[in-house]
Parts: sequence; structure tokens; C-alpha cells
Amino acid sequence: MIYPERIEEKIGFSGVRTEISARCHCEGSRTRCEEMAFLADFNAIRTALTAVNEMLSANHSDETVPLEGVSDIDRNLAVIKIPGTFLEIKDLVRVRRMLDCFGAVATFLHRHKTDGRTPYPVLTDIAEELSYIPPSLGMLIDHAIDTTSGLVKDNASPTLAEIRSRLRGMSGRVNSILRRVLSSAISQGWLEPDTTPAVRDGRLVIPVPPMNKRKIQGIVHDESASGKTLFIEPAEVVEANNLTRELQLEEHREIIRILTSIADQLRPHIQEMQTGASIIYHLDFINAKAHYADAVGGTMPNLHDSAEMEWYHACHPVLKLSLERHNREIVPIDIRLDKNERILVISGPNAGGKSVCLKTVGTLQYMLQCGILPPVYDNSHFGVFKDMFVDIGDDQSFEDDLSTYSSHLRSMKFMLQRGRKGSLFLIDEMGSGTEPQIGGALARAILEQMNAKEMWGIVTTHYQILKQFAEDTPGLINGSMLYDRHLMQPMFKLSIGNPGSSFAVEIARKIGLPLEIISAAEDIVGKEYVNLDNYLLDITRDKRYWENKRTAIRQKEKKLEQMLAQYSEDAEQLRSKRRDIIEEARAEARKILDSSNAAIERTIADIKQANAERERTLEARRKLKEERLALEKDARNHRDNNAILSKAPKKKKGNSEPKPSGQTIAKSEIVIGTNVKLDGAGTVGTVLEISGKNAIVAFGNLKTNVKLDRLTATNAQPKSNAKSTVSMQTIDSGYERQLNFKQEIDLRGMRADEAIQAVTYFIDDAIRFSIARVRILHGTGTGALRQAVRALLSTTPGIESFHDEDVRFGGAGITVVNLK
Repeated sequence: MIYPERIEEKIGFSGVRTEISARCHCEGSRTRCEEMAFLADFNAIRTALTAVNEMLSANHSDETVPLEGVSDIDRNLAVIKIPGTFLEIKDLVRVRRMLDCFGAVATFLHRHKTDGRTPYPVLTDIAEELSYIPPSLGMLIDHAIDTTSGLVKDNASPTLAEIRSRLRGMSGRVNSILRRVLSSAISQGWLEPDTTPAVRDGRLVIPVPPMNKRKIQGIVHDESASGKTLFIEPAEVVEANNLTRELQLEEHREIIRILTSIADQLRPHIQEMQTGASIIYHLDFINAKAHYADAVGGTMPNLHDSAEMEWYHACHPVLKLSLERHNREIVPIDIRLDKNERILVISGPNAGGKSVCLKTVGTLQYMLQCGILPPVYDNSHFGVFKDMFVDIGDDQSFEDDLSTYSSHLRSMKFMLQRGRKGSLFLIDEMGSGTEPQIGGALARAILEQMNAKEMWGIVTTHYQILKQFAEDTPGLINGSMLYDRHLMQPMFKLSIGNPGSSFAVEIARKIGLPLEIISAAEDIVGKEYVNLDNYLLDITRDKRYWENKRTAIRQKEKKLEQMLAQYSEDAEQLRSKRRDIIEEARAEARKILDSSNAAIERTIADIKQANAERERTLEARRKLKEERLALEKDARNHRDNNAILSKAPKKKKGNSEPKPSGQTIAKSEIVIGTNVKLDGAGTVGTVLEISGKNAIVAFGNLKTNVKLDRLTATNAQPKSNAKSTVSMQTIDSGYERQLNFKQEIDLRGMRADEAIQAVTYFIDDAIRFSIARVRILHGTGTGALRQAVRALLSTTPGIESFHDEDVRFGGAGITVVNLK
């Protein structure tokens, strides 16, 4: 069910229908575009979307679906249903082209079907009945009609061939007589030399000046508009023209007989041809949707047979085409709703894109359930809604006695009566049009009922009561349209998770409203209300800051991954080169060893041959030494020449196990007076007091409360410090810190370790100065900073309790700490 009847105009879908209709090639497919309606059946929607996606794939392939020659033939086929009727030649040519289209589409789909599988299963099912139309119907028309010239062929029948043969002979006779008459008249000066015959009422005539009309015998058929020329049929050709006219009538009768015969043979197949035409109209309509998807970036999303909404890079198609015509780019939105957060309450400044966001959601969901590919990324997830209710714009009516607010209430009443689980509602400026307090209260009550029915929806508002309701109620979630406070202009980006500010004061300043008026307005609403708006601005700023941080981190991670991949590739190349070098070195070593062995063998042989004579033995040893020195020199030269080998990584030597420091002892039971170290620190302290799992340890002049499991007993002694004295300067500094102490600390932008240190000093000062309540502003972001701060607070003595700030003053982005 859809509501209201003008829903397509309200969400902007009427422009989509117009664009698709313009891409259709005939009235039959345009009729299907007009009949396109919102579907709630999952299988029907999936089939329609798959058909468009298959057509889109075919359009992007080397061979598209052959839909040339698409034209309307329903009326033509209806004409020849009555026996004795026939089609004009131009209508018969149109039917022939459609028959060609039937055969071409059937052949295309059959050719792409292999082993029972095809890339176009849905299109194949749609066009299945095209193969039942006999190809002989086209040949029947081709035998009689020349589709190129649009004339009946001479050989369509023997009678027609004979008649046309006689006509050609009679035409030659008439032309011969007419040339003779013209030549005689021109020679006698009755006609101009360049006079040529003309045709009047299907008969050949001669244009003659009025002054010479009596000199040429014949019949006057016509007169020129100026009266200066008469068209006379010479008496010599009257009889020949009469015979020609009779032959022309015979030809016409024979053509009608031939056309009637063709109609008689087509008549038994009219139903098949009408079915085929309907299929072609349907395929042409699907093709129009595919071309539109190409124009707006439509893709096939993930489809679910239940309510689902997880969209990425969603664009309103009509707005996208309009901006592209002006060389501008659209700002896409990402939106995600699920069964736990089904209703989105969008707030933000006027002209910030709230209504466009609402219409984008409505148009894309309506497109999907009409079988049109929506312009989103293909990793998006779409569900199927049973109903779609829309309240956008003003429906006030003088005839129905409806004001703006009355029309809104009537829409709300209809939605509450007909809404159910799986219904989708879109409401713009909910609760507006009446006194804000009661309007906001009614809007909240209506949203509560819709939430109880498990309806899905998106509403836009400026009311704080709806923002707070969305923050505190399961099933609802806040969202905002981002606004650049520095440039004072909307960003048209949707942010889900936090409410948005209306930026009323900032916009008033931007347009130049007097400052005294702005100040007076702030005094009227109160500082708390203005501060609440400022907190919303800070939250928005923080979210944008952390989003930018995450983007930068992702970019750095991607760069690191690329560098790591490059280093891995370089390392593999080095390992390969190292293996090659080692192999080369081994081969060289074998060569050297072989050479050395040969030298040794020669030396031994010389010694044996000399019977171990002392002089010969010394000489052999001297030669062996020279050989060894030469080999060592070659080895050194070889090493020096292999620069890569010298750079090859060498195996590290030594034991990698850490050496014991000798200053710590095994962890044992820690008692008062034990010297200890804090994990991760080198300073030695002394345990002064133990309370449960915590201990008070003195590190020099500093006493701190730490967990026992973070302490390690040690034999080392604390460093001795000279007795210190507190100077007046230190005392004065303490008084000055107390005077300048602020009960709020801002941690946004800090790292976790910086924030922990800052909070430690901040809480110490607060306890020292006897402050009862402080606020820690850490923002929401990923929640890591908030978690670290609260982990510290849970272990810090002197803290009575801590909790989230009220949603009006920052909510989960601020922690309130109550001190003892």
C-alpha cells in the first residue's frame, strides 16, 4: 500500500518515470512505463530487477539484445482480424520489421544458451514464446513486398507482372507521341524550347501559353495559379492515356487482391504475433530501465525478503542528472537502519539537506520496488516494505477545509491506522504547523505508537523533545545533517548517531541580524538552551574530527601495506640473489679445492720421484707455498669483486635471550616496608600501606595508590633524597592554582596516555581543593577515550560516583564525577 496518491510527485519519482519513458522506442513500451507500479511481492521485485541487470550486462557486452525495428503493430493486427480486410503497404512493412525483431531476439537468446545455462535466464524466460512464431510469415511478406522501397514486387503474381509489362509498353508509346507533338509545337514557335511534359490527374499534359491554346488540339486539364499557363492533353495521346489509366486501375485491383491474400494468410497467426509484440514491448521497457540505470549509476544491490536498509553512496537520481547538466556533483549519503534502530530522527539547519535526504530514501526504495536499479554501491542491502507512507510538503486545501497542520494530522492518522510491522513512513518536519510545545508532544506520542508497531521510518525535525526521545528510546536513533561552522554553509552529509543543531544563532549572525536582537533571543530562551546547542555543535565537530582521523589512519595503513608488500618483494629478491651468490661461491670453492688438490698431487709426485731428496723436497714445498699464496690472492680478488655477496645478510650470532638484571627478585607476598617497582617504570618505592588489592607506595616525596598486581618486589633501595622544605613560592603557586582551577577539563584530541595523565592531575587538584563535582569532556568518537578515563576513575580513591551528563548538555560525550 502506498499513501498518498500523489506520492510520486512528493518524493520526486515522477521525474524517474518521465526519463524512462523518454528512453522507450514505441507506444507499447511507454504504456508499460505508465503502468509501472509499487510492488510488495519479493519474487516479483527480484525478477524485475534481475531482468534489468541482465539487460544492463548485455548492453555492456560485445553484442546487445537486438531490438532494432521495434514499433507498434497492435492496431495493424486488429485491422486484419476481420475477413476481407488488408493492411496498407507501410503498415505491412512495419509488421515485417517486428517479425524480424521476433526472430533476432529469439536467436540471440538461444545462441547464448549452452548446456542449459545462460547469462540471461530471466530475459530468456520472458522471450520464450517468440520461438513459437513461424519464420514463414516473414517470407510470405518478403515474396510480395520490397521493404526497402515500400512497393509491391512485379513478381508478386503473374497477373501483376503482365499488367506492369503492358503499362511500361503503353508508357513508351505515350512518351513517343508526346515528344513528336512537342517537337512540332516548338519548331512552329508555339512553345518554349525547354518545355517538358507534366502530369495532371494522372495524365501526361503539355504546358501551353494561353495565346497558343487554339493551335494545339486536345483537352485542357488545368490552369496555373497565375493564369499564364494552360495544361493541355494533346488529342494524339488521349486514347493512349485512357488505356494507361485502365491498366493502372487493373494494377491497383491486383495489388489489393495480393494484400488481401497476405492478410488472409497472416490472420490465423494474429494471436501469436500479438503475444510476440507484447514481449518485445516488455523487453524494450526493460532496456529503457537499463539505459536509465547507466545514466544515474544504478546497480544491483543485495536484496532481502524483509525490512532492511543499509545503503552506501545513495543519490537522488533526478537531482543527480540535474546537477550533472550544470557540471556539478551530488553529495551522496550513507544510511543504515536495522531491527534495533528502525526509526531515524534527522535534525539540522534549514536548507541543510534534510528534505532531500528524505526524498532520496523514498525515491530509491520506490524505484527498487518498481523494478528499477537504484543508484547506490553494489554492496548496499535493500529490504522489501509492505507499505510506504509519505508526508512531505503542504497538502492544505480550501475545498476540503484543511490547514497545513490539519493535513499533517490526517496523514498521521492514516499511517497509525494502516501502519504495521514492515511499513515504511517518511515524515518531513514532524509536528510543525502549530504551537511548538503541543506539536512536539503530539509528534512524540505518534512516534511512540509507530515504534510500538515496529514500523520503520525517517522523520525530520527541529524539536528538542524529539531529539531527546530518540536518544532515550530503543528502536529510535538520532541523525544530523552536517554544517560547516567556519564557512557557514551546509555540507549535505548525513551523520547517524547524534542529533544536529539548527544553527539558528549562527545563521542569524551570518545574515547580519543586529547583535542586540540575537542577545535578547538568547536571554529569552536561557543560557542552558543555548549551551545545549553549543554542545551539539561540539559533538558534531568531534565526530567530524574523528572521522577525518580515521580516514587519515586508513590512508596511512594502506600506504604501510603497500610499503610492506614492496619490502617483502625486495626481501625475496635479495634472498634469491643471496642463493645465487652462495651457489656461485660454492662453485668457485670447488674449483679452488680441485686446483689445490691438483697442486698437492703434483708436489707429492715430485717428492716421490726425487726419492725424498732434501733439496727437491724443499723445492716442492716452496712451489706448494707459492701455489697456496696464489690461490689465497685469487680468493681475495673474488671476494672483492662480489659486492652483492659482501652486502648479503649474515646470520646474527649470540644468544637472544634477555639477561637477568639481578636487581629484581621473584614476585612474592608484598608487605608494608617492601621495596617495589611499578611495572613499566624503573623508580624504586616503599610500600606504606596495604588496603585489599591496592597499596599506597611512596616514590620519593610522591605517594600514590596503585594495584598490587602492578608492583614487583626488588632488592634495590630507593634513592635517598635530602630533606626538602616548602618555599613560600611553592605555597603561593598552590594558592594561584586553586584560584584558577576550572571544574571542567577538555580531553578531545589527546591520546589515551596524555588524557590519563591530565585526568590524574585534574582529579588530584579537585580533591585537594575540596571540589564536590567536576566534568570531563572526552567526546563520543569510538568510545576508547571514554573507556580509558572511566577505568582510571574506578581505581582512584576519593571518588564517590561518576555518570553520563544529561543528554541536553552533552550526554555520553561528557562524564560527571562526584567527589567525596
